[in-house]
Amino acid sequence: MKHKLELIYFKMRALAEAPRLLFHYTEIEYDDVMSWDYYDKEWSEIKPNIPFKQLPMLIVDKKHEICQSMAIMTFIENLAGINITDPILNAKANAIMQSSQELFMPLNPTVNFATGEKFIKKKNDMMPFLLSRFEDLEKALKESNKNFFIFDEPRACDFVTFHHLDLSKLLDPTIIKKFPRLEKFLEDIMLIDNVKSYLENRPELIDVSIDPKLVINGKPHPTGVKKT
Repeated sequence: MKHKLELIYFKMRALAEAPRLLFHYTEIEYDDVMSWDYYDKEWSEIKPNIPFKQLPMLIVDKKHEICQSMAIMTFIENLAGINITDPILNAKANAIMQSSQELFMPLNPTVNFATGEKFIKKKNDMMPFLLSRFEDLEKALKESNKNFFIFDEPRACDFVTFHHLDLSKLLDPTIIKKFPRLEKFLEDIMLIDNVKSYLENRPELIDVSIDPKLVINGKPHPTGVKKT
């Protein structure tokens, strides 16, 4: 059964990115919609009425609201028929996904919004945690003895991890180079045809640490939750 799928988010490269990657990998059609276009109101007006008061939100068939990015990832995986049925492997995959998602704060907000001295301070403050978590992920990947964390083909946990590792290159491109197995992991994800096409055509995040913007249809837009 084919569903009408609409992914609602803002102008930033953050919690909607892993779902987008998984949608493209699985070749599931969806519409990528800004919150103000979907709700026809500013976020400040809509927020109190949204489940858990946050986005992204996946709208299914114009009536079902699936919030929380990890729930969206699980839904896509199930819809594509690539969910992990072995309970032990599934638990291990969930552990990777949750551990990677903990990189969200403060990595994503810093890259998307912080500028000047605030950017530098946030970067320095988070560095011990980033290095420690990257080390944990590198170890887990080596121990898997697979191309990815669970199988030789990627699953939801791999795309969540990819997003945060990839975003870290905009914070400091030298971090990932300390972890050659993670660097190879990124390269392997980027070589997947559908993913490669998405990465080459997605809005570019520019002027990080100075005045972050997303280039949408050739026009730079300040990152944020307001229509521009």
